[in-house]
Parts: sequence; structure tokens; C-alpha cells
Amino acid sequence: MATLAEPEQDFSRLPDLDEAVFTAPLKKPAHVGEDWLEPKQTEYSSEDDAIWNDLFARQMGVLPGRAATAFMAGLEKLNLDRGGVPEFGKLSEDLDALTGWSVVPVPMLIPDHVFFWHLANRRFPAGNFIRTRETFDYIQEPDVFHDVFGHVPMLTDPVYADYMQEYGRAGWKAMRYNRLKALGSLYWYTVEFGLLQEAPGDVRAYGAGILSGPTEVVYAVEAESPNRIMLNVDRVMRTDYVISDLQPTYFVIESFEDLYRQTVERDFDKLYRNLGPGFTYANTAVIDVDYVVNRGTLEYTLRGGRGSGAKPV
Repeated sequence: MATLAEPEQDFSRLPDLDEAVFTAPLKKPAHVGEDWLEPKQTEYSSEDDAIWNDLFARQMGVLPGRAATAFMAGLEKLNLDRGGVPEFGKLSEDLDALTGWSVVPVPMLIPDHVFFWHLANRRFPAGNFIRTRETFDYIQEPDVFHDVFGHVPMLTDPVYADYMQEYGRAGWKAMRYNRLKALGSLYWYTVEFGLLQEAPGDVRAYGAGILSGPTEVVYAVEAESPNRIMLNVDRVMRTDYVISDLQPTYFVIESFEDLYRQTVERDFDKLYRNLGPGFTYANTAVIDVDYVVNRGTLEYTLRGGRGSGAKPV
């Protein structure tokens, strides 16, 4: 059976990046190697730790009943409430005992092929910096709070942890077909902004982009504006997304086993051969193949979103 990953690939070393592969150009800082790893984690100041603690407390005020049970359990398993920015060594030790993953520091967003390589080897790259008070509510580039608080607790779930590794392995095939945008859309609508139907009428968030921000937690699971549609991988990989605002559409999974099955067991060679280089569907679209959980009003989006001061209703 053809799968999401390239089984013949040697994941022990970085892949060779062909010039014909289209990737975002990123300038590598002089102090990091080809793996883009920082020599060590930042030594955070007392103010940095205070910012982490305040961000943590704010999220814990809105997450209960809205965050996936697996996420809340992961927070407890990793003792992320011990105060201050977590130390990656201790965090990795605890995580390794649960699912074989570790957390490694990187200076900034890293190239796609390097990111895939780390995931394929069960290493999660986390930003080696934390936002300031001035950027407390919104930061464009993922910081240590988004990466560690938002992503890492989910890596304590064995099935989800395996999905993340397989996603990393999938990058090789996407690069070969020049379909990184399509694979990126899958990451966006699952790992960053995914919803889970834990029971009939009980939709909760597991995506890090939702879980690390107070407004989107409530909006994603309760607001009338966004569409909530059951995940269809082929459809998702043809769908555009919003980077700097709340999402007009979220995709919902039945379980992490269902997510794994829909992706890892999909024949992606055939899918990539039939995908165009751009997206087919707008991020507001509801199409005839969709199983719709909530047909959104799109009021927030149609009023102009964040820039207009529209309420996230």
C-alpha cells in the first residue's frame, strides 16, 4: 500500500534539497548548523518567566471544557504548571518516557525540509524566545509559549505522537511533487487549528493555534461565525487558510485514530499527481461533499475580521 511517507528514505540525515523544489527562502543565523538547532536553550529572565506564567494562567481560565481531554491530560503529565518557561531537558525526559519525543530549541521559523526531518525523528522544534508584554496578545512568529504550551502536551498522546512523526516523514514526498502548500494546509487545519468531536454535540480544540490564544479557543468551539466541517483530507489539502486572523472554517476529526487512518493510509502519490499548484477552495467555502457540523454565518469574516474591530461571534 502506498502511504503518506517515503518508506525508502533514510531519516537519519537531512534530505538533499533539490533546486527544483519550491520552498520559502530563510536566512540561517551564523551560530546554528544545518540542523538549525540552538547550542542551548535561552536562559530566561524573571520577566520572561512572569510572562509565561501570565499567559499560562490566562489560557487555563478558558480551556476547561473547550480543550481536548488529551491536551488537558498532557498538561498534567508534563507538569507544565510548575512555573516559568519549562526547561527543555526535563521536558524532553518526561516526554521521552511517554512517547519517545523530545523538544529542541530553534532560533526562529526553520526551513520546511529541516522541520520535517526533526519531526520524522520525533523531535519537536520550539522557538527559543518568548513574546514581550507589548506582543502579549498576538505574536506573528511562534514563540516558546505557542510551541511548548500549544503543541507539546498533545505529543503525550501515543496516536497523535505517531501522526506527527508520519507528517514529518511525509514532507519528503510533498517536496518531490512540489506540493508543500497542500501539505502545509493539512498541518494548518489539523496540528494548528484542528477540532475533535469527543461526543455528540461536544466539539473541542486540539490544535496549538487555538489552544495558545484565549479568543480563538472560545470562537473555534462556540461561535456561530465559523464553519465546522468533518475532516476530509483530499478536501483540506485543496483549501486555502488565514494566517493572521481567526479562521472562517475549522475541520473536525472523530478521533486521533481517525486522523491517523485518513492520512497515513492515504495514497498521496495519486493525490499529489492530481493536485494543482494552487488551492481549489476558498477558506470560507462549504462544498457538496462536506459533512457539516456547523454551517457558519461568517459574520466575523464578512464584517472585516480583526482589522475592522469586528466581534468574534
